[in-house]
Amino acid sequence: MRVDGELLGRAYSLRDVAEFLRRAGIEDIDETYVAESGLIEWSGGGPGDWVH
Repeated sequence: MRVDGELLGRAYSLRDVAEFLRRAGIEDIDETYVAESGLIEWSGGGPGDWVH
């Protein structure tokens, strides 16, 4: 996962994405926000596509 071009790590769930964004300084974020936000660019799928 990248925020403003900076590689933060690999996300395995919406929860991971939300946590990376919190660490990047975006407060009051949760999995619902992550899934519905138009500000997130998904590559190779979308918020409902996760490979385990």
